[in-house]
Amino acid sequence: MSRKYFGTDGIRGRVGEAPITPDFMLKLGWAAGRVLVDRYDGPGLILIGKDTRISGYMFESALQAGLINAGVDVGLLGPMPTPGIAYLTRTFQAQAGIVISASHNSYFDNGIKFFSANGTKLDDEIEREIEAQLDEPMTTAERLGKARRITDAAGRYIEFCKGTMPWGFNLSGLQIVVDCAHGATYHIAPSVFSELGAKVIPFAAEPNGTNINRSCGSTSPEALKEKVQEMGADLGIAFDGDGDRVAFVDHKGEIVDGDELLYIIAAYQQEYGGGCAGVVGTLMSNFGFELGLKELGIGFARAKVGDRYVIETMRKNGWALGGESSGHIVCSNVTTTGDGIISALQVLLAICTMEKSLHAAKQGMRKLPQTMINVHRVKKVDLDKDEAVQKAVADTEAQLAGSGRVLLRPSGTEPVVRVMVEGKDRTQVKTLAQELAAAVEKALS
Repeated sequence: MSRKYFGTDGIRGRVGEAPITPDFMLKLGWAAGRVLVDRYDGPGLILIGKDTRISGYMFESALQAGLINAGVDVGLLGPMPTPGIAYLTRTFQAQAGIVISASHNSYFDNGIKFFSANGTKLDDEIEREIEAQLDEPMTTAERLGKARRITDAAGRYIEFCKGTMPWGFNLSGLQIVVDCAHGATYHIAPSVFSELGAKVIPFAAEPNGTNINRSCGSTSPEALKEKVQEMGADLGIAFDGDGDRVAFVDHKGEIVDGDELLYIIAAYQQEYGGGCAGVVGTLMSNFGFELGLKELGIGFARAKVGDRYVIETMRKNGWALGGESSGHIVCSNVTTTGDGIISALQVLLAICTMEKSLHAAKQGMRKLPQTMINVHRVKKVDLDKDEAVQKAVADTEAQLAGSGRVLLRPSGTEPVVRVMVEGKDRTQVKTLAQELAAAVEKALS
């Protein structure tokens, strides 16, 4: 059965437009509560956390009311990184965790995603049951739930992050600019790195409800580049609004993306951590990343874009490391989901142990030039069956002559199609991507 509301990463959209409305969130809380009560043979605890966008207050209250009406107790975490909510869901032995966030989107969007009791993404089957329950009339449980504020949530998560490092590890001598994207890591990430001994310069760490991800964070690292060079810092670390993605900037002001960060972690594990059997990337992972891992004798597999598909492939292959070039990295030997702070710590552990600068550590792989253009989707079109688009793809591949690749991928979180071209010649790649994007735009308009 196809899902009406849940996409690849929960439910997301523009605030005030269905389904991102208070009345829907009230019903969603009730429906989720009813389904989980039935599955667990009784009411339990469900945690709610959010990022810093202003609409989070409204949706937190609506979800809380719906859950209580279903007879479920609620633990309110307040602003908390998405992976922190996953961690706390496990440690509180809650039935589920709910995240109110639109991740890297602007403040006028918001969304909902669920974690299971194990701190993993909720099974598709349960999401379908929740959708089916949404069609039923809302009733009030005989025993109403209660809500309480969990006041030490941030402290618990900070200690967990620090505890993933080896005993005695410290960051003394490192000066780090930490870009929190005015998002959910603002009161956590600077503390983690400073308590481990680094000199931290907080950046974009003053959320006001509407500035989340605005010209900052892992999706807009240009301001961080300037700050790192202005301060003469050793490196910069940027998170997205909900803290599950990370990007770095080295001391030369060069951006270090998810592919390069994964390479650094894998290279460290191969030499110092008992070996790295393999890494899972995605269809968007740079071909140079694959070649770099091959030179180290490390396996590589591509999954569909989306952390749930990366994690599925990791489990299938029995590998503990995977992620996306966007900086969504999963270290399953440490935690259950993509975690920007945990991933950043793994990178810092690697470069400190290898006694290399970030700039030097990434030199083992050479990225092929890659251009990606987001084409707005006005209408849904099966591009695989569109003759004009397929001819443009064939022409592009012919010009690359086997030394590159082409990918058209509809986004699971935004109304866009991502057009990607990769090859050896940067100028050619850019030109081909623009030509192919024009053909796709014509088909979608």
